[in-house]
Amino acid sequence: MRKLTNADIKDLREYERERDAFRAEIITMKKKRRIALGDMMTIVFENAATMRFQIQEMAHAERMLRDEQIAHELETYNELVPDDGELSATLFIEINDPEALRYWLPRLVGIEEHIKIVVVDAVVPAAELNAERLTREDMTSTVHYLKFAFTPEQVRSFADGPVRLLIDHPEYPVDVTLDEVQRDELVGDFAA
Repeated sequence: MRKLTNADIKDLREYERERDAFRAEIITMKKKRRIALGDMMTIVFENAATMRFQIQEMAHAERMLRDEQIAHELETYNELVPDDGELSATLFIEINDPEALRYWLPRLVGIEEHIKIVVVDAVVPAAELNAERLTREDMTSTVHYLKFAFTPEQVRSFADGPVRLLIDHPEYPVDVTLDEVQRDELVGDFAA
């Protein structure tokens, strides 16, 4: 998938004119890309469009006007744009209660090493981006950035399925089968 450049990012006035329509488009897209993993976690699969939205919204909120400000955001968010044969995702541990956070975050240490995509019978493990910043020995982060690298054969099998998201962490086992709409949405990332 092509990485984003300065040319992809609209200036503030131009973005303001398209913002409502673009936000609606991204919200619709993310509904197909957000998958519940049990009661406490969701995973959102990212692509160039979702990352462009993140950058545009950051630039809008921070009133970024200089190219070097945008360049920094591009460098940060392009990391999450999947490369050829990859899917990229953000895993969210969605616990709002402070007491529940204190209970679960120490128990979920290493969760990022237990997330896999199963295509037919082939297991594709997650690789965490920025592990050195996000990983601690005593507590996990509530956000993890993941990439999944597929072989050409696994990419071909993905469209027909079955495709499952699997967490085999001893404290939080989950097995979710993607539906046809979700698979079709993600297959587009391989071809882009």
